Amino acid sequence: MHAKKTEAAPVAFEPEFIAAIKQLSEELICFNQVLGLKLDHITPTEVTAHIDMRPQLVGHFAYNRIHGGAISAGLDAMGGIALMVALAAKHMDEPVLQRMQRFAKIGTIDLRVDYLRPGIGERFTLRAEVLRLGSRVGTTRMEFLGADGTLLSAGMAAYIVS
Repeated sequence: MHAKKTEAAPVAFEPEFIAAIKQLSEELICFNQVLGLKLDHITPTEVTAHIDMRPQLVGHFAYNRIHGGAISAGLDAMGGIALMVALAAKHMDEPVLQRMQRFAKIGTIDLRVDYLRPGIGERFTLRAEVLRLGSRVGTTRMEFLGADGTLLSAGMAAYIVS
């Protein structure tokens, strides 16, 4: 007879942690301000955000298409944020400030972006999930979506986490 596998209770982040991760991502990382990145949903397994189209993000003026660099930077930011929340979920026994201090060492090792369709629209959704969080390296998958949910670009990245 096999022992029944018990699932761990889902992690619920404190309002203080949600506020701190939003402040870090939206205000303290200044380049995310340039992008206009705004977090919408944060769980230990997935983060979502949006970017509203602005003239500063135009890459092709004739089509009002978002610049590929803005897409790439947004996906990279989201991969890093997804790792931050996964790392925080792993250390829920620590106070919020101590968990936030763990993020200082996260840095991009490798980033791959596939541009699948032109980024034309007024608002874009970004989504990221952690595929693996090891003791030294984390791997993420990210998506850049149009307002209707169409996949415009996809990314994979590896980050140093220690």
